[in-house]
This record gives sequence, structure tokens and C-alpha cells, in this order.
Amino acid sequence: MTPALQSSDTRPGYELTDIPGWGIRQDMQKPTKAACLKRLNRIEGQVRGLAKMVEDGRYCIDVVTQISAVRAALRRVEEEVLRDHVGHCVEHAIASGNSAEQRRKVAELMDVLARSSR
Repeated sequence: MTPALQSSDTRPGYELTDIPGWGIRQDMQKPTKAACLKRLNRIEGQVRGLAKMVEDGRYCIDVVTQISAVRAALRRVEEEVLRDHVGHCVEHAIASGNSAEQRRKVAELMDVLARSSR
């Protein structure tokens, strides 16, 4: 029997249909990971700036405006991560032909979308 597919396995003998019981788990694609880290570092700076604004007693509306900007930036990161997930994790589940894995990935995606819309 062929060993189970792992996120780093690209060797011959590892078939997409060899899905472990916990499902397919892959790391984020490198370009997406780099872009998300860059955005998150920028957001981290924005949050530090927000803390300074509060410490300095800045006008409340200015603080709220910056909080909205941070939220929007986090939503863009979230969208990028979800796009990456659908583009390779969900796609691999579909290509595997394993209906249990396909249902699991779709259910997982629906759960995360429901949580993110709250």
C-alpha cells in the first residue's frame, strides 16, 4: 500500500487517493503565504499605531476610522487564505474522487464562511 499523502510529499508513489483518516492537509502556497505575511506585518503596525492613538487620547472618530481600516485589511487576508484553500485543498479533495473527503472539505468551508460572516 502507498503511504498517505502529506503536505510536503511530491515523491512518486504518493497518490492523491491515499487520503489519511483526518483528511488532506496542505500548507499554504508559498506566494500566498508571503503575501499574507506581508499584509499581516503591515496590519500589526496599524494596530500598534491604534494603541498609540488611544494612549495619546486621539479623537474617538479617528480611532474608530483606523479600527475599520484594520478590519478591512484583515478581511483581505482572510479572502486570500480562503482563495488559496479552495485553490488547492478543496481542489485536491475534488480531484481525489473520495466523496467522504469532498463532503468534509465542503462542510469545513461552509463552517468557516458562516463564522467569518458573523
